[in-house]
Amino acid sequence: MTTELDALVIGAGFAGMYQLYSLRDRLGLNVKAVEAGAGVGGTWYWNRYPGARCDSESHVYWYTFSEELMKEWEWSERYPGQAEIMRYLNFAADKLDLKKDIQFNTRVTSARYDEASKRWHVSTEGGETFVAKFLVTAVGCLSTANVPKFPGLESFKGDWYHTGQWPHEGVDFTGKRVGMIGTGSTGIQAAPVIAAQAKHLTVFQRTANYSVPARNVPLDPAFKQYVKDHAREIRATTHETLNGMGFKIEDRKAVDTPPEEREKIYEAAWERGGLQFRASFQDMLISKEANDTAADFVKRKIRSIVKDPKTAALLSDIDHPYAAKRPPIDTDYFETYNRANVSLVDVKSKPIQRISETGIVTEDAEYSVDIIVFATGFDAMTGPLQRLNIVGRGGVALKDVWSEGPRNYLGLQVAGFPNLFTVTGPGSPSVLCNMPVAIEQHVDWISACIGHMRTKGLETIEARPESVDKWVAEVNELAHKTLLPMATHSWYLGANIPGKPRVFMPYAGGMVRYRETCDAVAAKGYEGFALA
Repeated sequence: MTTELDALVIGAGFAGMYQLYSLRDRLGLNVKAVEAGAGVGGTWYWNRYPGARCDSESHVYWYTFSEELMKEWEWSERYPGQAEIMRYLNFAADKLDLKKDIQFNTRVTSARYDEASKRWHVSTEGGETFVAKFLVTAVGCLSTANVPKFPGLESFKGDWYHTGQWPHEGVDFTGKRVGMIGTGSTGIQAAPVIAAQAKHLTVFQRTANYSVPARNVPLDPAFKQYVKDHAREIRATTHETLNGMGFKIEDRKAVDTPPEEREKIYEAAWERGGLQFRASFQDMLISKEANDTAADFVKRKIRSIVKDPKTAALLSDIDHPYAAKRPPIDTDYFETYNRANVSLVDVKSKPIQRISETGIVTEDAEYSVDIIVFATGFDAMTGPLQRLNIVGRGGVALKDVWSEGPRNYLGLQVAGFPNLFTVTGPGSPSVLCNMPVAIEQHVDWISACIGHMRTKGLETIEARPESVDKWVAEVNELAHKTLLPMATHSWYLGANIPGKPRVFMPYAGGMVRYRETCDAVAAKGYEGFALA
């Protein structure tokens, strides 16, 4: 079966839903979205692990393109959990009548550009073909689960799960011995919830991590009303901040602040909780001296919370600057290690060798477990795109073009792949930003670009190779003006995937500067792109 369209959108999370709405309702295009899952939600559809929760505050983690949507929906908590985010996305999909144009349970297996017809031919697992002039990937940055290839996993007699592919019916840990591998954001969220239910939880830590308390609370009626009354101002604030959040980075430097005053500022930020901790000082991510003050504060907090000195030492033995990796926020993560049924295993000094029939084998011991939880993250940013098997002009595969790291212009287009747009692709602020803000900016830009092409009677748009070269250089240059590349084992660099090129992937210049750059490019007739 072949379906002909003006545009095809791949994915039905925040990005795919808004892109579908924008092309269909604003431009009047014949457009469909295809989604591998059985419902909307994207990342949140799959990530149903215990404790899954957003780390952006709820009043900025939603669509802001419609004041009506903002005023009709009410969040219940400061940080929405996975189930509430799913309810919100279904509310938005129903309100905008999107589901009739989304084909669920449809996984894309390849996308090939046909030069003669100037159309994309997209094939699915079910044997369908979609032919479209424009192809927009809205596959998310964190949607390709990374399950490490431990020898013996297939022989394990118990059950194992990846946090990013969690069973929709949930997992019952009652009376079970659980081994959890990984202490990134997902592990930090999951550990306290699993520990409360399991007979015993053993956490296998390779890389110790910072975390700041989320201080999650139910929202009071006064704040809910404030959000409704100030929807426009909240949207404006997210457009003015470096990372699309609802707070601004303080205009002061840690290195210029007297130690006693600095300690009070950190203490107040710790008590307030959340990602705002990293906004305490403007030099936190550009000066190692400034960052050391934040890192030292968090490490001291860890040691004061965790009662066993050996465990506390392992948890606070952190080898990278604060917020150089994605900075988690938590609810009782470090407190969890004070429970009698929780233990920590250091697999940095004694790595995991294999999985046995009954458990996890390290260099010096075997740990018997009934369930293994892989909180080992994702093949981030490039993984979801490479899995689509995209082939551009002249039969050139995207995976070959990106063999040494992602190369594109503005994170939006790749040279040699006409009319292919990537929402929040590598080379854009994406994961360094509050995602809905980054998504809305990309979708608005892509939609305006396609609208411009239709008005001018243009058939194709494609990034020029020289624009790609300049943009890749700029992305690298901006990253190296910060401390971000110092976390050499970060997934920002692809370091969690064996054989993946070590390239800093997101744009570190901030959302405001990025938005201005994209707007300027469009205002100059899409400078840096070849339109035909």
